[in-house]
Amino acid sequence: MRCRVCNKRLAARVIGVCAECLRQGDEVEFAARIHPPTRRQFGLPEAVPHAASGRKCSLCANECRIGPGQRGYCGLRENIGGRLVSHAGVWQVGYVQWYYDPLPTNCVASWVCSEGEASEAFHDPRRRPWHRQNNLAVFYEACTFNCLFCQNWTFRLAHRTPHAMSAAELAGCVDERTACVCFFGGDPAAQMLHALKTAETVPARRPEPVRICWETNGNMNGTLARRAAEISLRSGGCVKFDLKAWDSGLHRCLTGASNRRTLENFRMVADLGKGCRQPPLVIASTLLVPGYLDDAEIAGLARFIASIDPEIPYVLLAFHPDFYLQDLPPTSHAHAERALAICHEAGLQNIRVGNRHTLSPANY
Repeated sequence: MRCRVCNKRLAARVIGVCAECLRQGDEVEFAARIHPPTRRQFGLPEAVPHAASGRKCSLCANECRIGPGQRGYCGLRENIGGRLVSHAGVWQVGYVQWYYDPLPTNCVASWVCSEGEASEAFHDPRRRPWHRQNNLAVFYEACTFNCLFCQNWTFRLAHRTPHAMSAAELAGCVDERTACVCFFGGDPAAQMLHALKTAETVPARRPEPVRICWETNGNMNGTLARRAAEISLRSGGCVKFDLKAWDSGLHRCLTGASNRRTLENFRMVADLGKGCRQPPLVIASTLLVPGYLDDAEIAGLARFIASIDPEIPYVLLAFHPDFYLQDLPPTSHAHAERALAICHEAGLQNIRVGNRHTLSPANY
């Protein structure tokens, strides 16, 4: 596999262009060409609608203007007879799956979570032993991005037979063993009103504190992001931002969307949580996609995080070939170690490589 512009190795076939050339090219034109067919396959809108007389949705940074008969980019909101209708993502109904995940769980924040003892309340001797508790894992079946490297892409199949629950029903899944709730997906950004209502209902379910955490692309409306962060701050939870790329053009090519709101929300939540160390309120992660999340991208992201607070934890995650980038190799040990060194050079103090067991020994 080689870039059709510069002949550099490791251009994914569906993209055909390397990271360096994408950063220098017309990302809007590229995104308009590459993303529509990847969405058409799942019956999703091919692009963010911008109908001049459409109804505006402000729940995420895409800010769709949805014309009559059109749906928003996430597929959940539709203009019916001039009225904006939410099929899911509001408190009455969300498209969501859930399960109990025994603790300690495979969470990107587990290494900084002090084994769940997030606040003084978690030291209460009346609480059950940590190993007998669970995480309520909440998986939302929609997203505001269209990542070509999505590692959980099968949620796109759920729109055919979605799993629908009200916020009250979902909050009712919190039981006496639930120590924390984590909203992820897909992404909670597409259904924040449902997730927030669920999170605000949880405290009424049991007297002991339950941590509320989020794993998100950070693309939601800023006011909703702040509400989510404040809930996490009160409950001893955290907000885990998945930072897909640093360069705005490359980000649009890989995800179909801008990263402007993600970076704004990340800074806002980090400022809100300054001084919060156990656990930290904000945590960053990046998937090391070979050939695209290269040295320049990691350096940009690392410098951005360090400029806010060098103590913010940053997790570098191994990529495995999936979705539309199945022809790329897994992340190599060399790639991960190089990214780790770049983060140290940028001044970050809390960095780790996650899921090391999936790294490839090949020196890509």
